[in-house]
Order: sequence, then structure tokens, then C-alpha cells
Amino acid sequence: MEFGEYLQFAAALVFVLGLIGLAAFLAKWFGLNGTGGISASRTSRRLQIIEKHSLDTKRQLILVRRDDVEHLILIGATSETVVETGIEPRAENLESADSHLHKPQMPGRQNMPAPLRDAAQKVVHMFTRESSS
Repeated sequence: MEFGEYLQFAAALVFVLGLIGLAAFLAKWFGLNGTGGISASRTSRRLQIIEKHSLDTKRQLILVRRDDVEHLILIGATSETVVETGIEPRAENLESADSHLHKPQMPGRQNMPAPLRDAAQKVVHMFTRESSS
């Protein structure tokens, strides 16, 4: 094989990989999800993650909103527990939900909102009391 044939093979490979990348980008752009359907548009999504806080290396508290009702979920390494459900969202959370998701937050309890901090303390107390019994 000559150098020109190798160059032609490499160009064809780059072209095919580019077509695959373009197809993936267009599928994501038009909202095709991997399940054979079309996902909801960005404005009509019903499910949002409002806040996320790590309690320790294995557990996280997540505040999830679905249809204007919030749910507090504790996610561990091997289990998930609904801590509180049917929480009415605060007015400021409804207005700034999208902008709040993209704000970088410093780790630590001082930056955690009071309701989430109180719930986290209850959960930690609940689990430490169970483990000591």
C-alpha cells in the first residue's frame, strides 16, 4: 500500500467519525432520548433538583421538585429514603429555581438553608441513634 491509500483511509475514518458526532449532537439538540421517544422540552420539565447537600462521604440529602411540590430524599450508598414529602416550595425558590442550580456553592453547613440544615440534623441524629442501639 502506498502513502496515498493510507491518507485516503485516515480521511475517510475522520469523515465517518465526524458524521457520527454530528448525528449525536443533532439527536441531543432535538431532544431524542435513548428510549425511543422524544424528551420534554426544557420549559415543560416537571422534575427538578432544587438543592443537594452531602452529609458525609456516603449520604446526600436531595431536595427534588415535581409539579410544584418538593420532596426531601436521603440517598445513601445502598439505600434511598424519603425523609419528607409534600413540601410547599417557597416563593423565592419558584422564581429562581433555574438560576439557583448553576450557582457554585462552597461546601459547609454555613451555606446550607435553615430548613435543609434542620432536616439534615434530624436525619443524622436518627441514623446515629439507630447505629448506637
